[in-house]
Amino acid sequence: MRPIERGSCPIDKAGVPKIFSKYQDARGDLINRLGEYCSFCETPLGASLAIEHILPKNLNPELEGDWNNFLLACTNCNSTKGYKNIVLSDYYWPDRDNTARAFVYLTGGLVRVNPNLRDSEQQQADKTLKLTGLDRIPGNDPAMRDRRWLNRRKAWDIAERSLQNLRNNDTVFMREQIVETARTRGFWSVWMTVFRQDTDMIEQFINAFEGTCRSCFDDEFNLVPRPGGAI
Repeated sequence: MRPIERGSCPIDKAGVPKIFSKYQDARGDLINRLGEYCSFCETPLGASLAIEHILPKNLNPELEGDWNNFLLACTNCNSTKGYKNIVLSDYYWPDRDNTARAFVYLTGGLVRVNPNLRDSEQQQADKTLKLTGLDRIPGNDPAMRDRRWLNRRKAWDIAERSLQNLRNNDTVFMREQIVETARTRGFWSVWMTVFRQDTDMIEQFINAFEGTCRSCFDDEFNLVPRPGGAI
């Protein structure tokens, strides 16, 4: 799960923080800050990209228009999270924590809790997976309503082929083309995992995806605890 920086509330033409009387009006600002990706599963989305309330608006109406309560989410992550009565400290959040440390991405795009975490951290990471359903693998569902894992697996396959192409033809153009492919296909964590041994590509992926939290990495682009975060 990509750690992101939403930033402070955008300002209007008068230079004052915007007031979102309709929370949908924040969509453009969020896309500008975070890119057109689900904040949880990293799926690339266009018209179906919805504003996600971290604390559900039906249970916290005073936060319905609060910039700091907004993320972007796909239909599956949004519906899986639903209207649960959220206690923030029970989960890891991409805008608060270094969520890239919480999970590992395995061959085929599977998402699992990072086994190197402490027991309490693993428990919190597992709750986060269950909240959003990122560990789901579709069963017998002819309608294929949840395609997150299938699309993540496709991205994994493309990333592995791209890595092989780079090994066969390591040029600046090839690296730029791979970054552009990654931006189009989405699933930042997949590309970061497949190219984990290539520091230059890691840096390019961090820079290419809008809103990626730079303070979650050290100078050599290793994952570090997020300042002020729980992990």
